[in-house]
Amino acid sequence: MRMKAPPLIFGMIIFLLLSSPVSARDDKKQQDFVPVYHPEMTIRRAAGPIKLDGVLDDEGWKGAARADNFAEHSPGDQTQPAVSTEVLVTYDDQNLYVAWICYDDPGEVRASFCERDRIFSDDFVMLMIDTYGEATLAYEIASNPLGIPGDLLFSSAHGEDISFSMIFETMGKITEFGWVVEMKVPFRSLRFPNSEDQVWRVDFWRNRPREVRYQYSWAAYDRDIDCWPCQWGTMKGLSDINAGTGFELLPSVVGYQTGSLDNNGEFQNKDPDGELGLGIKYDFTSEISAGVTINPDFSQVESDAAQIDVNSTFALFYPERRPFFQQGRDIFNTDFNAIYTRSINDPSVAGKMIMRKGANSLAFLSAYDENSIVILPFEEESRYVANGRSFSNLLRFRHDLGEGSHLGLVATDRRFDGGGSGSLASVDGQIRLTQSNSIEFQIIGSHTEEINNPGLTDSAFNEQTFDNGKYTAALDGEEFSGHALTIGLERSTGNYWLGGSYRERSPTFRADNGFEPQNNDRVAHANIGGIKRFEDSKVMENINGNFNLGRKWNFDGVQKDEWAMLNFELRFRAAQTGIHSRLMTSNELFGGIQFDDIWLAHTCFRTTPWEALTFGANYDYGHRIARRHLVMGKEVNYGVWADIRPISRLLVSASYHRILSDDLETDERLFSQSIFRLRANLQMSRRFSFRLITQYNDRYHTWDLDPLLTYRVNSLSVFYIGSTHSYGEFALDESSREDWHLTERQYFLKFQYLFQL
Repeated sequence: MRMKAPPLIFGMIIFLLLSSPVSARDDKKQQDFVPVYHPEMTIRRAAGPIKLDGVLDDEGWKGAARADNFAEHSPGDQTQPAVSTEVLVTYDDQNLYVAWICYDDPGEVRASFCERDRIFSDDFVMLMIDTYGEATLAYEIASNPLGIPGDLLFSSAHGEDISFSMIFETMGKITEFGWVVEMKVPFRSLRFPNSEDQVWRVDFWRNRPREVRYQYSWAAYDRDIDCWPCQWGTMKGLSDINAGTGFELLPSVVGYQTGSLDNNGEFQNKDPDGELGLGIKYDFTSEISAGVTINPDFSQVESDAAQIDVNSTFALFYPERRPFFQQGRDIFNTDFNAIYTRSINDPSVAGKMIMRKGANSLAFLSAYDENSIVILPFEEESRYVANGRSFSNLLRFRHDLGEGSHLGLVATDRRFDGGGSGSLASVDGQIRLTQSNSIEFQIIGSHTEEINNPGLTDSAFNEQTFDNGKYTAALDGEEFSGHALTIGLERSTGNYWLGGSYRERSPTFRADNGFEPQNNDRVAHANIGGIKRFEDSKVMENINGNFNLGRKWNFDGVQKDEWAMLNFELRFRAAQTGIHSRLMTSNELFGGIQFDDIWLAHTCFRTTPWEALTFGANYDYGHRIARRHLVMGKEVNYGVWADIRPISRLLVSASYHRILSDDLETDERLFSQSIFRLRANLQMSRRFSFRLITQYNDRYHTWDLDPLLTYRVNSLSVFYIGSTHSYGEFALDESSREDWHLTERQYFLKFQYLFQL
C-alpha cells in the first residue's frame, strides 16, 4: 500500500535547523547508488515445480528472473535503502510465482498472525500489476513476513480499494537473515489482454515500519510526475498462459434463528429457518465474465461501525462489504456517487457482466430488490423511506486513454412495483494534460417519476416544497428532471499542489441508485499546499499543509456558506508520530438564519511507540451550528483510539468518540452523543479466527454484542457461525424502572464454498 505525502504548509523555516548532515561515508555510499527508472525484466517458465513453504530450494526457482537494486522513495528521495531486497519471478501455465528475499535484523521484523487484509501496519511486501498498461487499474497483492495475505485494487480516479479480494496463495518465514515470502497468483484471478504474448507494467514494493514508515521499490519514482503506475517497470516474457475460462460455482447454506422484544415486553423467539443460495460465474475469456446469484444471502457478517449523527440532517454513507457487489466496483466509481450498490438493499436475484477488452471496460448489473430504500435529497436535509420491491439496472462504460486518463458513461434505472422510477445518465472523464496537470469532469442528467404514496412520510415533511414551490416534498407521483455537474483542475508536483473545482446539483436532481443526499447547491473552491521534507534530519520527517477557500450558493443565487480552512501536519522521525491541526472559519445560512463567525480548531495525533501499540486522539473546539435547534453552540468533539496487540495472534481495537454542544448564549446543553466500540480478533490458525465486537451508542441507549467464529479457506470459501445481540435501556411499563433489556437477537451460520470448473 503506498503512502502519498499530503500537501505542505508554507513557512515553518525554523524546522530547517533540525536538519543534521550525514557522515562522509554515508554520503559516499549514496553517491555510488544509482536508482533505476522504468526498469525492465524478462521472465521465463519455471524449470520445475514450486511448493510454497518459505524455502527457495525448489527446482522451479532455478533460472528465475531477478529484481534488485531497490530505491527508497519515502522518506528518502530515490536513495539507497538501509537493507537489501531481492525478488525472483517465474511462471507456469496456470500461475505467476514471486519470491521475496528481504534482508533485515530478524529481531526487528514486525509481523502479526492476523486476519487477511490486516497486515498493513506490519512489515509487508506487495506485487503491483497493471496488466493492460493503461495506468488506470492495477492489482496490489501483498503478504507480511508470516505469509498472511492482503490485497487492494488501485484505480487512477479513486486510489486504493481495500475491500477488494482475489484468490492467491502466500507463504512466509522469518529467517536468520530477515524474511522470505513466496506468492502464487493464479492467472484466473487476473484480467489481461487476450493475446499470445503479454507485456505488463509491474513494481515490487516493500514497506518497513520502524521509527518512520520506510518504503522501497524496484522502480524509482520522480515525485513531480503525478501518476503512480506510469512509473512502474515492465515485465516481458509471459506467453501462452492459461486465460482462465470456465465456470465458478459458489453455493451457500444459511441457517438462522431470530428473536425480538414485543410491545408487551415479552421476548419472542421465531422458529429456526434457513436458505439455500447459489452464485454462478462464467469466464468467457480472461477479459469477459458474467455471473448471476440466486437467493443470495447478503447479511452483514462485519457489522457497520456506528457513526456520530446527533447533529447531522443528512443520510449517512456506509461502505459496501458484500462480495457480489464489490466485484467491478472500480469501474462503477465516479466523482459523484452515481452508483451506490447498497441502494440495492435486499435482492432476491442479481446478475452482472464485466468486460475489459483493450482500453474499454464495461460493467452491467441488474437486481430485483425485495425491500427498497429511497433517499430523498433536499437543500438542508435528506430522508430515508422504504418502498417495497424494485428492479434496478446499472450500466457503466469506460474508455482508458492511457497514462491515467479515461472517458466514461453511466446509466442507471430503478422501477418500483406499483409505479414510480428514477433514471440517470452521465458522462465523465479524467485527463492528464501533462505529467503534473490534470482535469476531471462529470455531467449528469436525472429523471424522476415519484412513487404515489404520501403516507410514507409525515405530514409536516409533506407540506414542504422545492424548486421555487413547483413540487412538494411528499411522494405524490410528481415527475421532474434535474442535473449535476462538476469540473476540477489540479497541478500536483513533488513539493506543492494547487487546484480548484466547481460543482452543482439542481433542486430536482436525484440519484435513485446512487448516494447524493443533498441538492440545490453550487459550490466553488480553490486550494494550495505543499510539503517540506527533512531527509537528513534526525527529528523531523516533513511538514505539510494546505489552504482552502470555498463558497456555496443555492439555485436562487442565495449565498449559503463560505469558508476558509488551514491544515498543517508535522511528521516526526520517532514512533511514526504525526500531529495534524486545522483552523476553519465560516459564515452559513441555515434554516433561514444567518450564522456568522463560525469557527473550529482541531488537533489530532497518531503514534506507534512500539510494535504492539498504535494509538491516537483528537480534540475539536469551536462555535458551530446546532442544526436541530437552529442556534449557535459551543461544540466540543473529542475521541481516543488504540490498536493493541498483546500477543502476535490477538488484536484489540478500541475507540471512544464524544460530541457535545452548549447554547452559546444560555449555556444550555443542546445535544451530546458518545460511541464506544471494541473489536477483538484472535487468530487461532491461518484459517480459524474468532472475533468479538462490542458497541455502545448513548444517543439511542443501545449496546450491541456480535461474536463470530470464522473458518476461511480463501476469500470466497468461508464458514461462519455467530450471533448478534442488541440491548436497550428503557422501562417496560410505567411501574418499572429503566433497565437494560435484550431487544433483538439472531443466531446464524453460513457456509459457502467456491468450485472452479
